[in-house]
Amino acid sequence: MQVGGNVLDKKHVELLSGDVLAQVSGHIGLITLNRAKALNALSLSMVRDITQVLLAWQADSGVKAVAMRGMGREGAFGAFCAGGDIRFFHQAALAGDPQLEDFFTEEYALNHLIHRYTKPCLVFMDGVVMGGGMGLAQGASLRIATDKTKMAMPETMIGLFPDVGGGYFLSRCQGALGEYLGLSGQMLNGAEAVFAGLADVLCPSAELSALWDALPNMDWQNAAHVLQQLTQPYASATATAKAHTPAWWNPQLNSVFGLADVPTIANALAQHTDELSQAALQALRNRSPLMLCVTLEQIRRARHMELADELRMERDMVRHSFHPAHLQRGPAHSDTVEGIRALAVDKDHAPKWQPLRLEDISTDMVTPFFQSPWPVHAHPLRHLSDPAA
Repeated sequence: MQVGGNVLDKKHVELLSGDVLAQVSGHIGLITLNRAKALNALSLSMVRDITQVLLAWQADSGVKAVAMRGMGREGAFGAFCAGGDIRFFHQAALAGDPQLEDFFTEEYALNHLIHRYTKPCLVFMDGVVMGGGMGLAQGASLRIATDKTKMAMPETMIGLFPDVGGGYFLSRCQGALGEYLGLSGQMLNGAEAVFAGLADVLCPSAELSALWDALPNMDWQNAAHVLQQLTQPYASATATAKAHTPAWWNPQLNSVFGLADVPTIANALAQHTDELSQAALQALRNRSPLMLCVTLEQIRRARHMELADELRMERDMVRHSFHPAHLQRGPAHSDTVEGIRALAVDKDHAPKWQPLRLEDISTDMVTPFFQSPWPVHAHPLRHLSDPAA
């Protein structure tokens, strides 16, 4: 097996591109994202390495389970994955680099692989878990959050939408919580992630190293029993988190974010003078008006879609995000490239959105994001499929 320039033994994988480390120990495959200086932001080579290893381990009868973690700036854990490499997105979009298309096609296929993986998959969501990191984590069998988890889907801040299956997993949050998280980019701590249904267990960060080290010594022949063993010590803390409503969420906001469209949501928030409503309104005002409307439509559509179809929809959407031809704009004048410029390139935090106001967004601007630029037989994710219900 050849990955990242290294010949890898099927039973003992040591090093991939350098940004992804992997090995089989006992009966478990262990993956470490090793790009700590960039908070493990995903490159195309990392996506390819993770995909290749997961496929190899899925076919290997000696591997009974898989676990994934990030490498922090100060040792293991401390950061899982901050998302995709948005500076690469910016550069590639302006240069017309076809690897930008490859990145999203292969990343979304990897997201689907994890959701449909045939063996238990554990993800240690310590530190930053955003964007592409959520795509790696949300399909896992066991999503472990900690007291240091910083989770969010903040894509509307850069003129994008919550992709990597975000429409799928956000739409399955309780009530209109998914709409709120997708539109506002609200950051969740570990307990809040459990409350939102985006984590399965709450574990102290200080115990992660011992937990990781114990994985190879467990009897993975009986995976269900092992998962119960792993989570039992944290059952009480997890139950408490699940039952505790975050300070930034209440029934009024749930009602508002269930309204028909983003201008109506914003107007309703403006009518309420309480601190939570005003904070939510301020969050919306900082984001791309166009992509707020696209995101709400995405989540509402995704609520009634299976994963493969939802990822195909997102692949259509991301093409239009970088190539909004229906708006008579090229990549350089897209909200996505402009949002990345303002946040990560020039860092002036003053994006010039087009249009600037929610009131100027029309259905004709939003609907084409959901029209596929490919015929069905040529869609880049045409091979994805889900088990029959």
